Amino acid sequence: MIVEIVILAMIAAFLGLRLYSVLGRRAEHEEEMLGRMPHTPEAQAPAPRSQQQGDANTAEDRQVPGLERALAGIPLGAQRAVREIAGADRRFTPVGFIEGAKSAYAMILEAFWSGDRETLNELCDDDVYASFVAAIDAREAAGESVENRLIRIEEAEIVGADFDAPMARITVRFAADIAALTKDRDGNMIAGSLDDAIQSRDVWTFSRKVNATRPDWLLDETDEG
Repeated sequence: MIVEIVILAMIAAFLGLRLYSVLGRRAEHEEEMLGRMPHTPEAQAPAPRSQQQGDANTAEDRQVPGLERALAGIPLGAQRAVREIAGADRRFTPVGFIEGAKSAYAMILEAFWSGDRETLNELCDDDVYASFVAAIDAREAAGESVENRLIRIEEAEIVGADFDAPMARITVRFAADIAALTKDRDGNMIAGSLDDAIQSRDVWTFSRKVNATRPDWLLDETDEG
């Protein structure tokens, strides 16, 4: 009986070690994938060292997940900057950045349509915020309202990048289907339709100082694609 108990204890210990090993590797992998945008408090981590320091890591040194595959789809002129950003900011991965950019795109559009100035202020730099607020003010002064919906984001890809340490800037081209409807002050439809989505193409540039404590990327330029 004692021998059986000892054997069962040894088996349990062995399985526990195997489980810890698997979960540990998975946790390390998930930590490397951090770099979401907009940030959540759980995603925060100590600020990376500036690339201006002589001992700053390169992207290859820290083995950025999916970097080489992501670079294959990025214009040659932007690849070097993306490498430099990945080397200077340990939160950054191209895959994580694109996922965060899509979330920010949806949040900013929804905030603009609903007139949510607070959210726009959190996600945009001063110039872009001022442009959005001016458009909202004009819409409200005319007594108009919009009932737009983002149906889907069909495409989001990095088309440009620049790194002038510590400032990183990445440009993303979005293709999305949007249902747009504008009403006057009396609630009458004056433009658009919620039944027929139109394709919107936007080119947005996000920026962040890689040595900042907070992981936020802010929208600092908008253009049509």
